[in-house]
Amino acid sequence: MNMKYDLVVVGGGPAGLAAAVEAKKNGIDSILVIERAKELGGILQQCIHNGFGLHEFKEELTGPEYAQRFMDQLFELNIEYKLDTMVLEVSENKIVQAINSVDGYMIIEAKSIVLTMGCRERTRGAIAIPGDRPAGIFTAGAAQRYINMEGYMVGKRVVILGSGDIGLIMARRLTLEGAKVLAVAELMPFSGGLMRNIVQCLEDYDIPLYLSHTVVDIIGKDRVEKIIIAKVDENKKAIPGTEIEYECDTLLLSVGLIPENDISRATGIKIDPRTSGPVVNELMETSIEGIFASGNVVHVHDLVDFVSIESRKAGKSAAKYIKGEVADGEYIEIETGNGIGYTVPQKFRIENIEKNLELSMRVRQIYKNVKIVVKSNDFVIHSVKKNHMAPGEMEKITLSKTVLGKIDAKKIVVEVVEEDK
Repeated sequence: MNMKYDLVVVGGGPAGLAAAVEAKKNGIDSILVIERAKELGGILQQCIHNGFGLHEFKEELTGPEYAQRFMDQLFELNIEYKLDTMVLEVSENKIVQAINSVDGYMIIEAKSIVLTMGCRERTRGAIAIPGDRPAGIFTAGAAQRYINMEGYMVGKRVVILGSGDIGLIMARRLTLEGAKVLAVAELMPFSGGLMRNIVQCLEDYDIPLYLSHTVVDIIGKDRVEKIIIAKVDENKKAIPGTEIEYECDTLLLSVGLIPENDISRATGIKIDPRTSGPVVNELMETSIEGIFASGNVVHVHDLVDFVSIESRKAGKSAAKYIKGEVADGEYIEIETGNGIGYTVPQKFRIENIEKNLELSMRVRQIYKNVKIVVKSNDFVIHSVKKNHMAPGEMEKITLSKTVLGKIDAKKIVVEVVEEDK
C-alpha cells in the first residue's frame, strides 16, 4: 500500500502528539502519526502519579490526564493516526516503511518527518551486574507497567539500584501497595532524580538512599533471595568490607534511559555521543534536511512539560519547512566548556530565530552559587546566576536575538563559572 502525506510523525507519545498538533495549527492538514503501541500517550499512560502539567497547563495532572489533553487536541483537529504499527525504516529521502495487521506493508511518502520515538531503559545486561540470574529482577519502568496497568505486584521486599526519577517514584508506589522497600543504592555521589522526588518518594517514607553504592552480587536460585550492595571508590570500584546484605525477593533497576535511535542511525542521521540522540539545529532539524526530532529521542528530559515545549517547536518548524519558509544561513556551533555535559541544540542559524534561542543542557556535577556563561571569542555575551544545579535536573537558558547578534565567531562556548571569577 502506497500513501502520501505532508508530515509523518513517528511516535504517538507526548512528543509526537504535541508536534502533530502544532504542525496542524500552523497550516499543515495532511498529517499521519504512527504509534507502535495499542494506545496513544506513550509512557504517560502508566505514570498514574501526579506532578505533570505544572508548566504546560498550570495545574497538577497525572500522566494519563496529561496525555489525554493532547489526545483530545489531536481528535478535535482530525489528525490521522495509526496504532499497533511498526516503522521498519525511514529513508534519507523521507520515505517511511511501516507495517500493521490491518493495512499490511505500507510505503509512505512524506514532505517532512518528525522523529519522536522516546527512550528505553538500561537493563541488567547493559551494566553487567554479577551474580545469579533468578526471577525477580525488573527495570523500574517494567515494574511500573505491571503494577499500574496490568495489576500485578512485582515483589514484597525490594531493593532498588539507581536513583533516577522512575526508581524513586516506584519506591513510593511499592510502599503504598504494601511492599517493603529496603534501600535505594546509587553508584554516583549524587542522585540522578529530581530533588522533589527524593523528598516525596524516599524521605517521606524513611527509605534510605545510599550514594556511591552499587549492587555487587545477586543471590537466588529460582527467585531473588539476597542482594548485596557495597560502597564504591572514586573509580566506581567496590570497596571490600563495605558490603550490606539484604534478604529480599525483588531488585528494580533504575540505571538510566537511552534515546531510542535505531531508526535514526539506520537513516544516517548524525548522533551526538553525549546525548545518544540526533544532533539538531535551532529548528530541531536533524542532519538530514526536512527530518526533525524532539523529546526523549533527542535527549532525556526530566519533565514531560519540557518535552511538549520542545516538540511544539519541532512541529512548527516542520510546517515551515513544508511551506518553504526556512531560511538558509551560516551555522554557529555550540561548544561545551567547563561543567556542561551537552547542549540542545548543538548549532544554530540566526536567520531562523524569531526572538530567542532556548538552550537546554545538563551539568556534569552538583554546583552551588555559580554562573552559566556564554562566550564568543572569550568575550562574555550572556551569563545567568544559578544557586543550585545537579545532573538530574535539566537547565535552560534563553539567548535573545540581540545577544546572538554580538557573536563574531563561528562558535560559542557555554560553561560553568564560579561566582567570584
